[in-house]
Amino acid sequence: MGNVTAYLKPTYYIDYNCPNVREKAEEFLLFDTEERAQAIFYFVRDSVLYTPYSPFFLPEHYKASRILQRGSGYCVQKAVLLTALARANHIPARLVFANIKNYLIPEKLLKMMGTNVFVFHGYNELYIRERWVKVTPTFNIEMCKKLNLQPVEFDGHRDATFHAYDLNGQKHIEYTKDYGNFSDLPFETMMVNFGAQYSEDMLKRWKESAQDKPVG
Repeated sequence: MGNVTAYLKPTYYIDYNCPNVREKAEEFLLFDTEERAQAIFYFVRDSVLYTPYSPFFLPEHYKASRILQRGSGYCVQKAVLLTALARANHIPARLVFANIKNYLIPEKLLKMMGTNVFVFHGYNELYIRERWVKVTPTFNIEMCKKLNLQPVEFDGHRDATFHAYDLNGQKHIEYTKDYGNFSDLPFETMMVNFGAQYSEDMLKRWKESAQDKPVG
């Protein structure tokens, strides 16, 4: 397996020792490693609803236990939860960050952000078959159906990241900058990058639009 100890540990954010995360993680223990990884991916993708209007500005907004309890979150929060569930199931997992452009960004969100660039988009790498596999559990299936997006599918051992085009052939996601991988959430670094990319007015509007409750 190599030196992957750091990618199995609980942290303040990846708090898989909390009762609700531990209880959920135990639901996947009956599967083998690849099936377990796949089941965790689909749980986070579809049962934790994606919303860009999730509270994001305090450290506690990124605790896996809180995200699981809320049942919704944006990309970084969903990636943190996937990391926690994977580690609780003895699958080394780490966080990966990138800047992306979303060419099909909803008008409401574009108006709030003033740009289609998402800074510090979060996703995951899981250690399976002695290699790191990229997985992106961000957009839930119902959202994809509604917006005619190609859902990200994961077979348990091959990379599963955003598609470049939607189901109509329109350009959708472009990865523009890679920040690398992290054993824990780099909260301060993420906030610095948010501040460098987005205006104070935009961040204020994002905070005001944030809802700390389930979506749907």
